[in-house]
Amino acid sequence: MLAFDSFRAITFDCYGTLIDWESGILRVLGPLLAEHGKRVPEGQILELYAELEPAIQSGEYRPYRQVLAEVMRGVGQHFGFSVSLDEARSLAASLKSWTPFPDTVAALRALQSKYRLGIISNIDDNLFSNTAHHLHVSFDWVITAEQARAYKPARSIFELALKKIALPPTKVLHAGQSIFHDVIPAKQIGMSTVLVTRRGFGAVKRASAKPDLEVPDLKTLAEMAVGKGSATRAG
Repeated sequence: MLAFDSFRAITFDCYGTLIDWESGILRVLGPLLAEHGKRVPEGQILELYAELEPAIQSGEYRPYRQVLAEVMRGVGQHFGFSVSLDEARSLAASLKSWTPFPDTVAALRALQSKYRLGIISNIDDNLFSNTAHHLHVSFDWVITAEQARAYKPARSIFELALKKIALPPTKVLHAGQSIFHDVIPAKQIGMSTVLVTRRGFGAVKRASAKPDLEVPDLKTLAEMAVGKGSATRAG
């Protein structure tokens, strides 16, 4: 069991942990494939996304809008059709409408009663600003791939986060839904980690590592860290 009283701050992956990004992805890719005459199971769409995105992010840094456009083109190439400029831009354009999981806001409010909160996300600053109003919480820090010029699982984005937070890694708990993007690099620099399983691997690359704690959702994390019923009261 984690010693929650030893932490002064909690950082979060955003998309997939706080925001229901898989539903957002499917709302764009499903109709795109149907428009081009392709009927593809949702699980297969997410698996393809999990292959394409990290491969694009592993190259020279480019803004996340461009990453998402390349993902769209990669989907088209995989299924044998060309993607128009508007189609390539449609996934990034949809991101502002992606909404939190039902437990997110209340859990964040409960956790904020005890800890300072931060975001560590593979996102552009302006794209996150479109998401921030959905979360109804003021974060103490928001660290993005744009600021670090690198995407998770690069250690540099976590190192930038610790520099801005100005706390030793042992005082910061990181919660995320990806072993690949969150658990592995956070543990490498000495942070404790919580894996928020939500829906399993889904749209993230598969990897193996042991988090310090595994929870099914953010509500459970808030109740363990702050107290039973805290996430409900905070709502």
